[in-house]
Amino acid sequence: MRRIVILVLWLMAVLSNRTQAQETVAVDDQTNQHIFSFAQIEEFHDPSNQLNFQQVLRKAEEGAFKASIKSTPQTSQINSTYWFRIRIRHNSKAQKTFLLEFFDQTLDHIVAYIPHKGGKYTVKEFGDNYKFDHRDLHHKNFELLLNNDHDEVETYYFKIRTSQIGDAIIVLRSVDWFISYALDEYFYFGIFYGMILVFSLYNLIMYLSMRQQQYLYYVLYNLSVGFFEMSTDGIAYQYLWPGLPEWNQIAYAFSLYSVSIFALLFTRKLLFVKAKAPKLNQLIIAIIAIRSLFFVYAFLFDQTLFNYKFIDAIPLAVAFYTGIYIYRKGYLPARFFVLGYSFLFTGFLLKFLIMLGFAWLNFGAISYYSLSFCFILEMVFLSLAIGDKVRILKNKKDKVQRQMIQQMAVNAKLKDNLNQELERQVEERTREVYHKSLIIESKNSELQEANDMLKQQAEEISRMNVLLEQDNQELQTNVEKVTRDRVMSADVDFEEFSRIYPDKEHCNLFLSELKWKNGYTCRKCKNNHYYAGHIAYSRRCSKCSYEESVTTYTIFHNTRIPIVKAFYMIFLIYSTKGKISSHKLSEILGIRQSTCWTYGSRIKEVMEERKAMLKKANKNGWSLLVLE
Repeated sequence: MRRIVILVLWLMAVLSNRTQAQETVAVDDQTNQHIFSFAQIEEFHDPSNQLNFQQVLRKAEEGAFKASIKSTPQTSQINSTYWFRIRIRHNSKAQKTFLLEFFDQTLDHIVAYIPHKGGKYTVKEFGDNYKFDHRDLHHKNFELLLNNDHDEVETYYFKIRTSQIGDAIIVLRSVDWFISYALDEYFYFGIFYGMILVFSLYNLIMYLSMRQQQYLYYVLYNLSVGFFEMSTDGIAYQYLWPGLPEWNQIAYAFSLYSVSIFALLFTRKLLFVKAKAPKLNQLIIAIIAIRSLFFVYAFLFDQTLFNYKFIDAIPLAVAFYTGIYIYRKGYLPARFFVLGYSFLFTGFLLKFLIMLGFAWLNFGAISYYSLSFCFILEMVFLSLAIGDKVRILKNKKDKVQRQMIQQMAVNAKLKDNLNQELERQVEERTREVYHKSLIIESKNSELQEANDMLKQQAEEISRMNVLLEQDNQELQTNVEKVTRDRVMSADVDFEEFSRIYPDKEHCNLFLSELKWKNGYTCRKCKNNHYYAGHIAYSRRCSKCSYEESVTTYTIFHNTRIPIVKAFYMIFLIYSTKGKISSHKLSEILGIRQSTCWTYGSRIKEVMEERKAMLKKANKNGWSLLVLE
């Protein structure tokens, strides 16, 4: 019974191994291309990064290699070692030469263990961590030529380690088919990048001619898209920096960052977001700042964060939503903008779903290059959006010009009518003046006679004026004296006060006489000699050159109130013994109440300090408040 159980278990193990055995891919002349499916690729993960090839072979004998459960096997853990193996049935009778191609150009380090007769292996290293000249074939992908001179089934092992998530896409191709495919691929790449350059050059010319920032941002956005595509498909590494593998590791991050930033800046300018949607404009600025901080942090401290490429779906989603919002508000150029971003989001969504494991979406070159196709469509529709905007602006400009022409025609007609009316009125006025001139001429003779009589009277009046002039001078002297005394001792209005101090010149003259009535002494060095200063009525020390203005050390220093009104305010407060209100001062002087209150409080404080002095003052007592 025990032997029967052992036999049954052995048969089950054999059958299980047969059902789970790795599929073998045969080489023959009828097969030009074969993409290894997930059932034909087995993988083994070495998170320790310590196993050598002999240890891996032992692991393979123990059944450590498993068929991939994904349509496209991936190195999902960065900087971690993955082992893959495939089985190929060679055919020495095949006339064609075959090669293996790794389709993902971002794989950093690949070690291929190529089997030979007798169980020996040849080691071949390649990947984008090596300079481009290190490759056997100067092609953007990684190729490995096969030796097909025998008829055995051999197992190829590949050790892959990379700093970002990579796809283990392995393709068996004949060399003839590879050359044809590569030429076609580079031809379409030329069309793709040529379109980007043509669109960028055209919009650069538009920017230079019109100086509108939207064209410049669109050019930078297109170039960033082209730079990103070249960085991810290996074209840039082949043609732009073949000797800089370190830069090749992070070039895509710079381009992807610039794609997001210039997409948002282009959206703001094209759709007038600042005026039409202020809140969205603030959101766009915030996202630009956050994305920039994230980029700087990742570049300086943790470059593995660059692997989160789909974080740039957030800026593009905001730009897409902004277009939809502006279009719903009635701005027509946004329709092509929304349509272009619809294609772009379709490409992003397809790539994202394939990455999540929706294998049925990965149906060949179309899905692999779907994002590039969508970029082209988006570029076309964004150009249409710019053109639509220009067309709408041109229509508005033409409409305004037509209205201006119509208005100019109306103005010209009004001008003609007005000129005709003026000519008629001038003609009537000329006739009227002519008739009046005849009357005036007749009157002139009468006036001449009257003038002779007036000359005689004028001589008499002249003699009387001489006598009156003498009386007026004496009277004016008495009036000024009475007025000054009235100002110094009575309640007068601002008009009457201004007769004594009519302007800044008279006020400064009064201050100058008041300050230095006892002679000049320099406040710095006590020197008694001075020169006239640069400011009117100021005095400059002849020894130390210290210049003292007329308002320095007075209550008027640094005041913003016109000095004539400040004089009158001091006079009013002094004459009313500080009882006049700031509202009354504001009404009299035409100055803000708060200013009157502030300056009046300062004057009242000085009055309170000099109360004893003011009691003994004469009629000029208000001047005691001036000097500090």
